[in-house]
Formats: sequence, structure tokens, C-alpha cells
Amino acid sequence: MAGSLIQAAHPGPAGDDAPRPAPAVARLLLRVAGVLARRVALLAVLLALVFAAVELLPGDAATATSERGESAADLAERRRLLGLDRPVLERFREWMTGLPTGDLGTSARGESVAGLLAGPFPNTLLLGGLALLLTLAVSLALGCWAAARPGGTVDRTVSATATGVLALPEFVVAVALVLVFALWTDWLPAVTLTDAEGSPASWKMLVLPVLALAIPQIGWNVRIVRAALADEAKAPHIETAVLDGLPRHRIFTHHLLPGALPTIAAGLATSTGMLLGGAVVVETVFNYPGAGSVLTGAVTDRDSPLIAGVVAVTGAVVSGVLLLADLVRAWASGGRS
Repeated sequence: MAGSLIQAAHPGPAGDDAPRPAPAVARLLLRVAGVLARRVALLAVLLALVFAAVELLPGDAATATSERGESAADLAERRRLLGLDRPVLERFREWMTGLPTGDLGTSARGESVAGLLAGPFPNTLLLGGLALLLTLAVSLALGCWAAARPGGTVDRTVSATATGVLALPEFVVAVALVLVFALWTDWLPAVTLTDAEGSPASWKMLVLPVLALAIPQIGWNVRIVRAALADEAKAPHIETAVLDGLPRHRIFTHHLLPGALPTIAAGLATSTGMLLGGAVVVETVFNYPGAGSVLTGAVTDRDSPLIAGVVAVTGAVVSGVLLLADLVRAWASGGRS
């Protein structure tokens, strides 16, 4: 009994049987694996709904892609070649088996879906990435500016403007930008011309599409940044920092902003999906060579593999950004514990 008490009071070197806490890295990896598994399952359900929704549309891919004058026998043969004579569940299962290897199937016009997306989708990522960076920079600047003097003229003006901008659809913003900067002032081009590689021929052709995508999301994220900073300002450690006499800028950069970072990261991650979704409309307005035009044509052709391919690639990008936001939140929360 005494020996065990002495051993408990003066523990020796940990042996193999001593309990060891799970490393933080292992816990983080398990969390990441769980999040990925849930999002992969959600994406699979979404892709199944895509196939089902296309199946419910009037007509089919064989009819939509047929040439004038084709006979009923020709259409029947086209349906057989496209696999439309098989149940939709069987076609979906076959398409999903190739997804882990990067095989997105074949379009209704006989082209590789991966090949069709190889050029346009990077253009969409460029457009969405620039819009996301602009959203981050402007939202942080305006949100911090408004939060620096709560209740003041700047705070009220920024908050009211952000609310109004948030309510504007991308289509309305795009038309207004074309009207002002292309038709009235002739400062920027209204449509996008492409070079030999299929990319925008000039950086000027990116300005209006990026602004059309970013402006509504700036309104959304300014409100998130402002609210996150206001909530964090009520935390006890902020009051302690003020009582300790720390400079105002140091409190803001070392205490207030890091504490609001998880909420800000979550807002930006949500904006990623909205930006990629809004890109379909914006690319149509500006004739931008992105995945939006591919998706529009795919819906017209009732092309299930091509529509699902666009959704799968977009979902993978959004899931990656959401996972990055989760890691930022975990890091920020760990840093404060």
C-alpha cells in the first residue's frame, strides 16, 4: 500500500502500460476523415438527385442531340448507344464506379466529360478565386472599419450598404456593371473574347465578371465580419487586455481578430459555393468561357453524365474549401484553449 502511494507521488519513467493521451494530430486526422466521409456521402446523394432530375425532364438526350430527319429507328439506336434503354439507377451506378479514378463518363455527343471540362472549369476557378480574394480583402477592411467605432456613422453606413448589396442578385449586378462601365463610359469590355487556349484574351475582361460575383458576397461577409468582431469584443479576455493597457491596434490584431477568425472563415467558405453557383449566371451575361456555358448546354441536351460531372467537380472544390475552413476553425480554437 505504502509502496503504491510512494509510486503515485513520485512517478517514474512512463512504461509501455502507462496510458498515453491521443496525439492532437491523430485526433485532427480522425476529425478530417469523418468530415470527408460525410461530405462524400452528401455529394453522392446530390449526384443521384441530378440523374433523377434529368430523368424527369421532358425528352431525353437522344432526342435533344438528334439531327433533323432521323427516323424512329435511328432514335432507338441512339438511345441504346447512350444506355437510355437501361434503368436510371443502373446508369448512375455505372457512372459512379468510374468517379474515383477521375472518369466522368461520356457526354451525349460522344465526348469525354473530363475533356469537355478541362478547359472551361479552370476558367471558372480563376473567376471564382479572384472573386473570393476580392471578397476577403474588402469584407475584412469594411468589417473591421465598421467594428472599430460601433454605433458610429461609418458603422451604420457600412452595415446599411452591406444589407442592401446582399439583396442584389448577381444578374442585376452584372447588368448594372455593363450599363455603367461598358455602355455609358466604355471603360471595360461588356463581353469576353478568348485567345487560342480558350482563356480570356485580356485581364480587363475579368474585371466586370469578378465584380458581379463578388459584390453580393461582399455584402454578406461584411455583415459576418462585423457581427463576429462585435461578439468577440464582449469576451472576457478582451476586457482583460483593455484593462492591462495594451494598445488598441494590438488588441485588435492579436486578440479580437484571431478570436473572430473561425466565424469569418466559415462565412467565406459558404461564399465559395455561392460564387461557383452564381458563376453560371455571370458567365452567361458576359459570354465568359467557363463551366457555366458547358452546364447550360448539358441541360439543353438532357446530358446526365455531363451535368453530374460539373456538379461533381464543383462539389469537390467546395468540399475542399469547407474542409480548409474547418481546419482554420480547429487551429484558431486550439490556439485559444
